[in-house]
Amino acid sequence: MIAYVDSSVILRRVLGQSGALKEWKALSGVVASALVEVECLRTLDRFRLLGNVSDPQVSALRDAVFRLLAEVEMVEPTRVVLSRAAQPLPTALGTLDAIHLATAILWRERAGADLTMATHDIALATAARASGFRVIGA
Repeated sequence: MIAYVDSSVILRRVLGQSGALKEWKALSGVVASALVEVECLRTLDRFRLLGNVSDPQVSALRDAVFRLLAEVEMVEPTRVVLSRAAQPLPTALGTLDAIHLATAILWRERAGADLTMATHDIALATAARASGFRVIGA
């Protein structure tokens, strides 16, 4: 199974949080928007600034994010992706989730392959289901 993942999936895995995607090892391929790197690293920096993690911990967590993302097919947020994200969607979504959904939709169309949406975000999961994706994680 090939899955599109958002930052919620990456962060739960890296942080060792409960409810991390149990299907991860069964994935034959992972696709994500390049936005996930920014989202993950900003979240880790926010944790550091709030005193939730020390500098050495955040360094190790950043390294874990980079190692995990090295295994992911990254899709750049091109003008085409942004234009698609700006179009009406089947359910209410914020900007970043709309970019994630648009990226997954366009990847699926271009690859002509089945793509599963992996997310722990309820709004993104709802919109993905309404867009014809199988959803795991939420």
